[in-house]
Amino acid sequence: MDYKEQALIKHKEWAGKIEVTSRVPVKTKDDLSVAYTPGVAEPCLAIEKDVNLSYIYTRRNNLVAVVTDGTAVLGLGDIGPEAGMPVMEGKCVLFKEFGDVDAFPICIRSKDVKEIVDTCRLIAGSFGGINLEDISSPRCFEIEKQLKEQLDIPVFHDDQHGTAVVSLAALINAAKLAKKRFSELNIVVSGAGASAIAVTKLLLSAGVKDAVLCDRTGAVYKGREGLNSIKTEMAEITNKCDKKGTLAEVIKGADVFFGLSAPKLLTADMVKSMSEKPIIFAMANPTPEILPDEAKAAGAFIVGTGRSDYPNQINNVLAFPGIFRGALDVRASDINDEMKIAAAHALAELISDAELNPDYIIPAPFDTRVVSAVAERVKQAAIRTKVNRI
Repeated sequence: MDYKEQALIKHKEWAGKIEVTSRVPVKTKDDLSVAYTPGVAEPCLAIEKDVNLSYIYTRRNNLVAVVTDGTAVLGLGDIGPEAGMPVMEGKCVLFKEFGDVDAFPICIRSKDVKEIVDTCRLIAGSFGGINLEDISSPRCFEIEKQLKEQLDIPVFHDDQHGTAVVSLAALINAAKLAKKRFSELNIVVSGAGASAIAVTKLLLSAGVKDAVLCDRTGAVYKGREGLNSIKTEMAEITNKCDKKGTLAEVIKGADVFFGLSAPKLLTADMVKSMSEKPIIFAMANPTPEILPDEAKAAGAFIVGTGRSDYPNQINNVLAFPGIFRGALDVRASDINDEMKIAAAHALAELISDAELNPDYIIPAPFDTRVVSAVAERVKQAAIRTKVNRI
């Protein structure tokens, strides 16, 4: 099937992938009097006295805003908020179909951090959570930081943290299969954008001792000229051995490669220079840093990509529906690292030791066990870290 041609035909036919449907009958005068005036005044007055009742008397308890400015849409770049709308609608479909979470696209016509933050802050009372989507780096970091500081509902940038959760789950099982101690893994990350930084930070929070980030110039290290504020921050907590040089130079002897960068950056010779049983997660889309067949031929033990036509797909849909389902179910005020790590372990543990093999280290997106397993572990972590409100 020609997906590009079919997508245009179907999107025109659908005229949008989501719609608002009523949850209540309005067939009689009594129905109308209870759902709307005069009866509706009573829940309004109750919420006025206690705003937390908005979670009881309205759909806020299950509603997430999917927010973008259209500056980093898929691999298309800065195409604008209106052009990003089909992706945001698609995300809302995934929220509903996989996690039974109601989601609504909010496409903001601004690239100004303050304007985006203010917009989210002003509409937050209508939602139980905010999912930031396809906002370019480094602004996405500041937007998320300010919103987490100002709001009492979960704020989650899926491009960062959804990728990080699924990547961590894949690495947990890959390390187990390769019989490599998780905390001692020698990791190289190609890329220094939102996803790469989030993956690296979560790996460190989960027990990895060190990792080396590489951007277009090479290894990120303390004192390197030309680093932006985010890379300067990362230089303080990574690359403890102060490695310098190109990707080809720093990858020698590495156990794990995470690619969140650009197509065909990893060569067969680089894979051959890694340690025994190298683990390759080449996640550039649609063309990975190295194709799985080429990586395997060069000696890779495990290969994962972001694509559905190869084994071990690192797919965000494994993470965000269950994470938000769990967070909403306990009315969490935050989605913290403990909840993300719990989600990753839930995913990893769905693959039994008997099932675990180099081509099956992560569940498939349509595995019906995923959302409930992730949601339950996220709820437990929220309660354990006291960010739950019910």
